[in-house]
Amino acid sequence: MQIFVGNLALDVNEAQLLETFKAFGEVRSVEIKRELFTGASRGFGFIEMPGRAHSMAAITGLNGKDMGGQPLRVSESKPMMNSGRGRRR
Repeated sequence: MQIFVGNLALDVNEAQLLETFKAFGEVRSVEIKRELFTGASRGFGFIEMPGRAHSMAAITGLNGKDMGGQPLRVSESKPMMNSGRGRRR
């Protein structure tokens, strides 16, 4: 299950997120979204955990928890919806 993690402090890294989420079960992947040119954190990322039970435990246990001086926003990742507004030619 993919988990959204928002409100990340800009100095939080993937290793810290991995350690935090490992307390709830196996973590398949950790990705912090970064600015294309600077590489700076965009303040959110995604965690992939197998199984719904461990994922829901992580969401419940970590949502609102302080990390780097900011409360995490942790929820089930939802697919992006296409707005239907594509490029015009």
